[in-house]
Parts: sequence; C-alpha cells; structure tokens
Amino acid sequence: MTPLKPVRGMRDLIGEDARRHRHVIDTARRIALLWGFEEWETPVLEDTRVFTRSLGDTSDVVMKEMYSFEDRGGEQVTLRPENTAGVCRALVSNGLTQDLPQKVFYAGPMFRYERPQKGRYRQFHQIGIETLGAAEPLADAEAIACGWEILNALGVADGTVLEINTLGDSESRRAWRAALVSFLKRHQQALSEDSRIRLERNPLRVLDSKDERDRAILADAPDIFDHLTEAARARWEAVLAALDAFGVPYRVNPRIVRGLDYYSHTAFEFVTDRLGAQGTVMAGGRYDGLVEEMGGPPTPSVGWAAGVERLAMLLPAPPAPIAPVAVIPIGEESERAAVAALTALRRAGIRAEMAFRGTLKRRLERANKAGARAAVILGEAEIASGVAQVKDLRSGAQEAVPLDQLPQWLAG
Repeated sequence: MTPLKPVRGMRDLIGEDARRHRHVIDTARRIALLWGFEEWETPVLEDTRVFTRSLGDTSDVVMKEMYSFEDRGGEQVTLRPENTAGVCRALVSNGLTQDLPQKVFYAGPMFRYERPQKGRYRQFHQIGIETLGAAEPLADAEAIACGWEILNALGVADGTVLEINTLGDSESRRAWRAALVSFLKRHQQALSEDSRIRLERNPLRVLDSKDERDRAILADAPDIFDHLTEAARARWEAVLAALDAFGVPYRVNPRIVRGLDYYSHTAFEFVTDRLGAQGTVMAGGRYDGLVEEMGGPPTPSVGWAAGVERLAMLLPAPPAPIAPVAVIPIGEESERAAVAALTALRRAGIRAEMAFRGTLKRRLERANKAGARAAVILGEAEIASGVAQVKDLRSGAQEAVPLDQLPQWLAG
C-alpha cells in the first residue's frame, strides 16, 4: 500500500521545526502581553464575505488564492487567508465596539492556494497584533515598535530593515490616484495583463505587481508624497517622530502600498535579504475603514502580521529541547515507586520520562542518547532505604537522595 503524504504545500512540524515554530509564537506572545495586547482566537473558517468585503474583489488573495467552498448547509465559507478581517469581525460580533481601544494578539494557521516554495506554504502560520479604536499616530508607532521588539527578542532584528510609507488620507489618495492613472494610461500597452485589468478596477493595485515589466515602468510612477494634504503630511511626520522616540530605525519606501484594500495612512514592511525572494517577514499598516465593512461603526485601527515559518528560518539557532530526567526502575516491584517519583517530578515542573526496558546499562545508554541530564535509579534496596540513586549523566557523579526530596534536588 502506498504511504500517504501531506497535501501539497502543507507540512508536518516535528522535532527542531516544531521547537523553532513554538519559540517564535511563545516569544511573540510574551512580548505582546508586556505591551498590553490580549490574545484572541477566532475561527479558522469564516463566512466568505468577511474576506471579499475586506480584501477587495481585485486582490490576488480573493481572485486566485482563497480556499472557498459551499458547506453542507449551503453557506459560502472560506479558510482564513489572513486574520485582521476576522479580528475586526469578532470585535463587531462580540459587541466590543463600545469598549475601545482593544489591543489584540493572535497566532494560528492561515491558508492560501499559492505555489509552494521556500518559506511559503499553503497552510502557513502567522502571529499578529491589532490596535482597534486608536486614531493617534502614536498607536501606529507603538504597533511597529512592538513588532521590532519581538524581532529583537527572537534575535533576528540584525539584517532586518523597516521600510515604511504613507498612503495618505482619502483626499491625498484621490489626487495621487488621478496622477497614477494618467501615468499608467500612457504605458497601458506595455503593462502585464493582470495590471491592465487592475488599472481599470483599482489602479493602486498595479503598484503591488511583481511582474518585471511592470516594475520597470513603475520606477518612474508618481508617488504619494507629491499629493499629501497638510493634515496627512503632519500625521506622517508625527509617526516618524514617534518611531524615533521608540528607537526604531526605518527607511522610507514610497513604493510600499501593501496588498490588501483596507489600508490607509501608514503602511510598512520589515524586510530581510536572508530569505531570497521571500524577503518580507512582518508587514501591516493602518486600516480605518475595515471594522465598518464588518457592520460596525467607523473604528480607526492599525496592526501587522508576521509569518511564523519565515521567522523560524531566521532564528540564529534552534531552541534546545528541555533535557529530561530519566527514571529507571530495577525490577517489577520498583515500578510503583518509579511512577510516584515521575508524578512528583512532573508536578514540580521537571520533565521526566520512564526508561521502560532493558538492562540498567542499556537504559542508561538510551537516557544519554535522549539527552537526559540525570537518571533516577530505583531498585528494591533503594526503596527499602527510602532513597533513589541520582546519577548526573554529564559529570558521572552519583548520590543517594531521599525520595521525598527528589523534586527539590533536581530543580537545583
């Protein structure tokens, strides 16, 4: 019988991969909590309209990448391709729009039907934060600074650059859009087919093209800074000043527009050259109209998402597994005492495993191979004396330790 394999673009997380993955999420969760973000968990499966309303009908995600289907009840549902829209839907669904701001952290799997490649999978995982209900430029800077702190805590900030842009207010974007359309119309025949379609439906989407022909044309395209209103320019300068206050280095990149329809004002990406073509590790911006798209009131918001797989690849070294203590009973009569010792150690927060079979020599060899730091040896003589022989597997030293003192001894 042919062995079954994972679905294309999806993978198992085992051993070192699992440790890297868990370390990224645990570190981000710890830092986000210190910055005042509370964890939310939203469903993996959402009403398809959550994403068609928020991401835009012309986005690549909606047009090409979503896992959407009709369930047995006839409802159109989608495996979430991102989680900002789901968080905004949850804000409205749970009646929290009267209790703002809400600062949210999330972590979990997302799904996009893309061509699998290094650092990109069809089931992938993201961490993210959202500040819902805060219009101030300082909220933008705080969200970015929290992300920078997470990258620092993971040890991956070196070689990572924050690129930032503004999309301005609605008046700024109208003026910019008109100038961009005029420019692109002059080069329409040279654009890719996708960009010609976007030019008619949503011209700003052309700036997100990865086609090399389009990129060459866009090098001379007008940028937002020539069209900012005074208010939008003042806000932009306030965001940069706040980033300076947080001590976050940045580089202005007027070509960043982000790939989703709901962004306004601040847009940013943390990028690296250490992952080849997949250089973005964390990205986001301000999205003041998204909660309203979910049926809520106008709610200014800002946030970002980061790919766990990409961050895990950047880790300087995989987190070491926790070295266990091996409990070795000698003889059947010792197994009850061994189980009691295992239970006491585990309840004290010490990783402990039972060495089940073989001679004492073979069990010690397996414990060493498994990376155990100590062996607790329990024979009939030890139990009669109320002690265990504790062998340090690194130094080779061995000592008799009272059974009721094992957790304290091994915790030291």
